Order: sequence, then structure tokens, then C-alpha cells
Amino acid sequence: MTSARSWRRSSPRLPARRKRHARYLRQSGASVSTEPDLFVICKNCSSEVSPYITECPYCGHRLRKRAPKIERSGQVKRPRGAKVRRPARTPAMPTFAVDETRRPYATLTLLGASLFFILLVVFVSRADLGLVTHLSDDPWRAVSSIFVYDNVWYQLAALLAIGIYGWRVELRHGPMAILTLFLLGGVGGMVAVSALDSTPFAYGGNGLGLALLCAWAVPDLLRRRAREDYDGDLLGTLVIAVLLFAMSAATVEASIIAALTGAIAGLAAGLVLARFARRR
Repeated sequence: MTSARSWRRSSPRLPARRKRHARYLRQSGASVSTEPDLFVICKNCSSEVSPYITECPYCGHRLRKRAPKIERSGQVKRPRGAKVRRPARTPAMPTFAVDETRRPYATLTLLGASLFFILLVVFVSRADLGLVTHLSDDPWRAVSSIFVYDNVWYQLAALLAIGIYGWRVELRHGPMAILTLFLLGGVGGMVAVSALDSTPFAYGGNGLGLALLCAWAVPDLLRRRAREDYDGDLLGTLVIAVLLFAMSAATVEASIIAALTGAIAGLAAGLVLARFARRR
């Protein structure tokens, strides 16, 4: 009878102990999984050690007088002076909300103006429209000379770059970006030619084309540098850029000063637009 009585009393106690033990493990396990990675700096050896110990395991220096307090819920109270080790932040890459249904009216306006000047030079001499003198005499030539060409292959390369990359930049940033790049890369290139060349002579939109090309390529170059995926064709873009620079160096009417000015303006504008898109 005694053994049977003791067997009956002990049988319900074992599950109760197991339940209390399992509940304690769950509480302590949850607290460990959700607890951030903490550490303190030993003042003696400057090592990062756990905040839940009283002595440094490396030099034996006394870190605190008492062990950390454990709450009734099973969670360990964070010690004073404990620092949270946070993971390193990766730089955010620019993202763009590209609207494929948007029509690139600003780019079409630039191409339409170039086609209009093709018809205009039938009746007006190119020397009356292009940059053949300093802009102090005729400031309006900084705009009109962008649309004047005297070489078919140079015209084809410049209009190809303006059409392709102006369209893509306008889908990303809108028509104001095209207007800004037109002023910085196109007009600014002609102003640089007039200021730096003693006998200025320049036709065409090589500076504008390179400004649009470089502004479009900057986000993909940033992603490539960060070893992330990108959608653009950087190899084809490099071929067109080399072609424009070769045309600027080999053709008399295409100024290499305007090409370099447009490329620098495009890179600077591309970095600004990428930073703006990253914050947005």
C-alpha cells in the first residue's frame, strides 16, 4: 500500500516539474534570441567582453561588483554601460520609378529642333548660326550652334546619343532634367569653347549627347561598383561615348572642349540626381 500510495503521489508531480522547466526554458530562450548583441569594454586590456560577467576573462580585471539581475520572467536585465553591436549599414543604391508610358517631350523637342535646322541651313549659311566667333559678339550662338552640323556621320552619332539617353533620362527624372543638362552640357560646352579657345569654332551637340549619356550611366556605375545587379548596357554606352569623343577629336567642327565639358557636367548631374533619388 505504501509503494502504491507513493506511486500515485509522484506521478502527477513529474509532469508539473517538466512543465515548469519547459516554461523556464522557453522564457530564457526567447530572451536570448531577442536580446541584442551587447558588450562592454574592459578598462584594463580594452577587450570586448560579455556584460553578464564580473571579471574579464583575458586579464582578470574586476568589471562589476555583482552579477546582473535576473527578472522573474527569466529575462536578464541589461547592465549599465553595455553597448549594442549593430551590423554595418550598406549604402543604399538609387532607385527610380520609371514610367514607360510617359512621352519624352523634351527629348523630342531637341530632336525636332535639330531636324528644323537641317532645313534651315538650306536657306541660311551655317557660319551665321554656328559658333565661329566669341560669344561676346553674338551670345545666341551658344544655343543655335548646338543644332548645326556639317558632317553627316557626326550628326548621326550626336543625335543617336541625344535620342537614346535623353529618352531614358527623361523617363527617370522628367523634362526638367533634360533642360538642365541641355544648359550645362550643351550651352555650357559652347561657352567653354568660347572662353578657352582663342579662335572658337564649334558645331553640333556632342557636349549635349555626352552629358545625357553620362547622367544616365552614373546609377549603373554606382551599382556595378557596389557589386549589385544593374539593367543598363554599359558596354554599348561605352562604345557610343568613345565614338563621340573620337568624332570630337577627328572632326574639325566638333570641339573636344565641348565634349569634355558635357561629360563632366553629365557626371556631376548624374551624381546629384542619384543622391536625390536615394533620399526619396
